[in-house]
Amino acid sequence: MAELLEFLSFRRYVSPYALLVFYYLGAVVMPLAMIFLWIWLKRRYQWLDRAQRQMDSAGRDYLSSLQRAGLVLACVFCFLFAELFWRMMFEFMIAYFHIAIDLQKLAG
Repeated sequence: MAELLEFLSFRRYVSPYALLVFYYLGAVVMPLAMIFLWIWLKRRYQWLDRAQRQMDSAGRDYLSSLQRAGLVLACVFCFLFAELFWRMMFEFMIAYFHIAIDLQKLAG
């Protein structure tokens, strides 16, 4: 009962727990959702599928295999840096709430 009153009076933060849920939604579910959205868009809009096939053939015609590998590697690094930034952003917010909780404990 006391915990419910703390929750209702905003003395207990639920944000650190909610942030964990949103972190995993963004880190795991969003990339998968983007892949499924791209597949759905290509099936729904045929012109998008044709444009992708034309870009694929142009990439094979004008880029060497080393350049294509470099492009794929650059995309992988961009994805990993985005995941790292996502993680750091949520660590900062969780640290903020831990500091606020600790300050409340010190204040009495």
